Amino acid sequence: MNIEDYRNYCLSLGNDVEEKLPFTAFHYASGVLVFYVNGHMFSFFDCDNFGVVTLKCQPERIEQLRAEHDCVGKPYNLSAKHWIGVDAASAPDDLLRELTSNSYHIVKAKYKKKQQT
Repeated sequence: MNIEDYRNYCLSLGNDVEEKLPFTAFHYASGVLVFYVNGHMFSFFDCDNFGVVTLKCQPERIEQLRAEHDCVGKPYNLSAKHWIGVDAASAPDDLLRELTSNSYHIVKAKYKKKQQT
């Protein structure tokens, strides 16, 4: 999947999705595009190098995903317990879409739970 198709997919997940470049003050991360649901990030990647997409994932799924898919590895700069890195160039489009949708729903559900308590 190319960067523009992936961006459009993220934005299509819901009216509550926002995209931002929050790290422009940091030269090394100025091109990192982050997608948020209800103010919490669920996906990000470097626009200058669309190599790894970092996504939230259920801890119990991570080991199996890594074993089954060479394109799934460690996340960029986040906890490997709750996040995965997906090689956008080698990941099948349907897998990247499923993992992105999964990430979106995890974060959306977590945010709602915190609001209710």
